[in-house]
Amino acid sequence: MTAPARLSPGDPAPEFTLPTDTGGQLTLAELRGRKVILYAYPAAMTPGCTKQACDFRDSLASLQAAGYEVVGISPDKPEKLAKFRDRDAITFPLVADADKAVLTAYGAYGEKQSYGRTVTGVIRSTFVIDENGKIERALYNVKATGHVAKLRRDLGLD
Repeated sequence: MTAPARLSPGDPAPEFTLPTDTGGQLTLAELRGRKVILYAYPAAMTPGCTKQACDFRDSLASLQAAGYEVVGISPDKPEKLAKFRDRDAITFPLVADADKAVLTAYGAYGEKQSYGRTVTGVIRSTFVIDENGKIERALYNVKATGHVAKLRRDLGLD
């Protein structure tokens, strides 16, 4: 497997309809007219992913006040996402991409470096999608810790 194709600003955000942590479905088109922060993470309830989710949770009110909706995406099953939501009081939607098709379309699944080895997996990434469904920012290989604070600065919120 080679490195996935990456999205760039101005590209259309790949559409999706995926199951959520609440048992429903979330479609990207439902969020049209709002800015969306879609962040891809490898696995719910792991230390780095928990830190990142809690940072988004703790910043959610100010992100929403600035017009952003936050959605987390991982290959976890909806049942695991529900446990993650309940355990860590996650207050934004988590979507399940079990077959990794959406993650792949966003360039967030493929070869990556992990502890000096090349492995295949979820590439921790964040996408800012504008009100018209276009990629405004595509950030790949982000760090779990400190990423939300950096994103807030980059978006002019801090």
